Amino acid sequence: MKKANQDIRDYAAKKGVYFWEIAMKLGVSEPTMTRWMRVELPEDKRREIEQVISEIAITKSLSQ
Repeated sequence: MKKANQDIRDYAAKKGVYFWEIAMKLGVSEPTMTRWMRVELPEDKRREIEQVISEIAITKSLSQ
Protein backbone atom coordinates (compact mmCIF):
# COMPACT_ATOMS: atom_id res chain seq x y z
CA MET A 1 0.00 0.00 0.00
CA LYS A 2 1.30 3.42 -0.98
CA LYS A 3 1.84 5.95 1.80
CA ALA A 4 -0.04 9.26 1.73
CA ASN A 5 1.87 12.06 0.00
CA GLN A 6 4.42 9.61 -1.38
CA ASP A 7 5.41 12.05 -4.12
CA ILE A 8 6.33 14.69 -1.52
CA ARG A 9 8.24 12.10 0.52
CA ASP A 10 10.15 11.01 -2.60
CA TYR A 11 10.87 14.60 -3.67
CA ALA A 12 12.24 15.51 -0.23
CA ALA A 13 14.42 12.38 -0.18
CA LYS A 14 15.70 13.05 -3.70
CA LYS A 15 16.65 16.60 -2.70
CA GLY A 16 18.20 15.48 0.61
CA VAL A 17 15.73 17.50 2.69
CA TYR A 18 14.46 16.22 6.05
CA PHE A 19 10.97 16.71 7.49
CA TRP A 20 12.39 18.67 10.42
CA GLU A 21 13.93 21.16 7.98
CA ILE A 22 10.62 21.57 6.17
CA ALA A 23 8.78 22.00 9.48
CA MET A 24 11.27 24.61 10.68
CA LYS A 25 10.90 26.63 7.47
CA LEU A 26 7.09 26.41 7.71
CA GLY A 27 7.16 27.45 11.37
CA VAL A 28 5.60 24.26 12.73
CA SER A 29 6.91 21.43 14.88
CA GLU A 30 8.29 18.23 13.39
CA PRO A 31 5.43 16.19 14.91
CA THR A 32 2.93 18.50 13.18
CA MET A 33 4.70 17.98 9.87
CA THR A 34 4.63 14.22 10.42
CA ARG A 35 0.90 14.31 11.19
CA TRP A 36 0.21 16.34 8.05
CA MET A 37 1.96 13.69 5.98
CA ARG A 38 -0.34 10.91 7.24
CA VAL A 39 -3.25 11.97 5.01
CA GLU A 40 -3.30 13.34 1.47
CA LEU A 41 -2.75 17.08 1.63
CA PRO A 42 -4.83 19.70 -0.18
CA GLU A 43 -3.25 20.96 -3.39
CA ASP A 44 -2.30 24.38 -1.97
CA LYS A 45 -0.47 22.82 1.00
CA ARG A 46 1.29 20.36 -1.34
CA ARG A 47 2.56 23.22 -3.51
CA GLU A 48 3.73 25.14 -0.44
CA ILE A 49 5.69 22.16 0.89
CA GLU A 50 7.21 21.40 -2.53
CA GLN A 51 8.32 25.04 -2.79
CA VAL A 52 9.90 24.88 0.66
CA ILE A 53 11.72 21.66 -0.25
CA SER A 54 13.12 23.37 -3.36
CA GLU A 55 14.24 26.41 -1.36
CA ILE A 56 15.96 24.30 1.28
CA ALA A 57 17.68 22.17 -1.37
CA ILE A 58 19.01 25.31 -3.11
CA THR A 59 20.28 26.72 0.18
CA LYS A 60 21.98 23.43 1.02
CA SER A 61 23.66 23.22 -2.39
CA LEU A 62 24.97 26.77 -2.08
CA SER A 63 26.47 26.12 1.35
CA GLN A 64 28.51 23.11 0.20
